[in-house]
Amino acid sequence: MNQEQALELLRQVEAGGLSPEEAVSRLKLSPFEDLGYAKVDHHRGLRQGIPEVIYGAGKTPAQIAGILRTMLERGERNVLVTRLTPEHCQAVEELGQPLRYYPEARIGVAGPQPEITGRGRIVVATGGTSDIPVAEEAAVTAETLGNRVERLYDVGVAGLHRLLSRMETVMDASAIVAVAGMEGALASVIGGLADCPVIAVPTSVGYGANFGGLSALLSMLNSCASGVSVVNIDNGFGAGYLASLINHPKRGAEL
Repeated sequence: MNQEQALELLRQVEAGGLSPEEAVSRLKLSPFEDLGYAKVDHHRGLRQGIPEVIYGAGKTPAQIAGILRTMLERGERNVLVTRLTPEHCQAVEELGQPLRYYPEARIGVAGPQPEITGRGRIVVATGGTSDIPVAEEAAVTAETLGNRVERLYDVGVAGLHRLLSRMETVMDASAIVAVAGMEGALASVIGGLADCPVIAVPTSVGYGANFGGLSALLSMLNSCASGVSVVNIDNGFGAGYLASLINHPKRGAEL
């Protein structure tokens, strides 16, 4: 159940079309559904404004399809499945759950194309081309959650003029996701230029002393630029989700 569905339930009670007892009964059924292998949180959208997101890695196609089915039957319109391989996506579709699949982002989306509800624009920038898969996970997540997204790829510090040539885009953003491996310097540079929150995503891209993204993570955590927050290594989804929260007005204020 999302906020709109909860409001509609209350309006039916107010109009006399639904008794308070019937409304309570429906709410009791809503919190979660036990599928045995998963307890699907149907109140996530009501609490947070965004429905539960399915982490695909480690789940079987049948489990993913079952979770999708129960969420869509309960009225969720856009459901994200992250870390989804092409083979798993095909298997899920063969079980009757069609998905829009974004191979570079490794994301599947069930439901119609979302409308834009974010107030501004999210910029997703990468240090290099090798960082694009993680950046696409962030970008597709943000787009699915109703945001305009602009991509600035391969603008790392090895050629800083590439980023400086897009300063208008940087300064016009509501939130910026800075994705970089190696030494992870891009986040500090953007954090020193932008007037909006910067979400730093360290990637596992780099040579041996990169330690699978640890060097970029530590560089980003130690950034001297104000307004920079850091998510986990290769966590494009977490960055896109957080950027979407920043780019949406307080949901309670709209109701």
